[in-house]
Amino acid sequence: MQPEPFTVAIPDPALADLDARLAHIRWPADFNNEDWRFGVPRSYMESFVASWREYDWRETEAEINAFEHYRVTLDDIPIHFMHVPGKGPNPLPIVLTHGWPWTFWDWKEVALRLSDPASYGGDPADAFDVVIPSLPGFGFSTPLAVDGVQTQWTADLWATLMTDVLGYPRFAAAGGDFGAAITAQLGHKYGDRVVGIHVSIPPTLGGSPADAPPPGSLLGLRGILDGPTARLAREDFEPDERWCWDEMDERWVTALAHVAVHITDPQTFAYALHDSPVGLASWIVEKRYHWSDHSRGIDHLPSRRFLLDLVSLYWFTESYVTSARWYWHTFRTPWDKAHDRTPAIEVPVAVAGFPKEMVFAPKKLVASRNNLVRWSNQERGGHFAAAEEPDLFAADVQAFYASLR
Repeated sequence: MQPEPFTVAIPDPALADLDARLAHIRWPADFNNEDWRFGVPRSYMESFVASWREYDWRETEAEINAFEHYRVTLDDIPIHFMHVPGKGPNPLPIVLTHGWPWTFWDWKEVALRLSDPASYGGDPADAFDVVIPSLPGFGFSTPLAVDGVQTQWTADLWATLMTDVLGYPRFAAAGGDFGAAITAQLGHKYGDRVVGIHVSIPPTLGGSPADAPPPGSLLGLRGILDGPTARLAREDFEPDERWCWDEMDERWVTALAHVAVHITDPQTFAYALHDSPVGLASWIVEKRYHWSDHSRGIDHLPSRRFLLDLVSLYWFTESYVTSARWYWHTFRTPWDKAHDRTPAIEVPVAVAGFPKEMVFAPKKLVASRNNLVRWSNQERGGHFAAAEEPDLFAADVQAFYASLR
């Protein structure tokens, strides 16, 4: 379990192959779609592809390689992680976990702020040793040839990575999307080593088995497709929280397509997205658009350059297929319940609410199942808050852990 230094080096033929594919796209017809009602407009994708052909991957590669990167094999699974040492008197170790369609690179700006707060006007005493793994089957945690990897197994891998590999007996954890679920499981199962957890999707572990159908059943899949609003009612939220339900009810429709594909037949869909860079880009960009706070425009996510980095990472690592299979396995895996105590997560829990997030839960429900000590409502940001609003995200993490060091 000795980690080995890792350098990103995409071969020149892979760059040439991408450019050749982008030069020979058979564009579909598109009309009356300026408002994205049918998906990503052709006009936007043509502009995006033009930017992609001018984009310098080697510049991004050099920026990535300016950080420390390592790879280690755990349970026969290759794990890549970026390590950003803290600059302060006693940095607190923290593992930051991404989701789909994210990569480790979503955390770059947050990692800089957490590792070196003084450079951003903060207190060096708030510094963190930041560890950012790529989820198994995502990015440089590839190729994945082990079946069945999902959120709960990954929580076990992260506990091993942080304590047995990196030698941190105690550490913090934060995450969004799948990363929020992994972080919640870390808090539930590894309370002996996790200082506290910070998530942007409220954890609701610990409910009655009657709260949801078995994950592998047709009814269970139907409930997943219907989204959180199928398991909650507007009245479950307090009057000042009901905007959350309204937001989910309006926005969850934009999540139906990828959930349906990824939990039923991800391999079939993968043939198209693995073969077509514009297909892959449109699938990812559409999610980043609909699930973000894009009030300042599609390319403030945080920028078109970032989106080009993102889709390039998925393309060059050939990781779409194994990233999509996460849904198939995660939603068919029963909860790995470590104890029957209440609350289910006994370590301190912080929930940072961003107004354009995809999933919300009533504060009363969350407090009944967690040791909830911080509940903050941010002024802006969406499902990809770490990349969209790194200042807000990092400040909330620092504020939460200040009393837990």
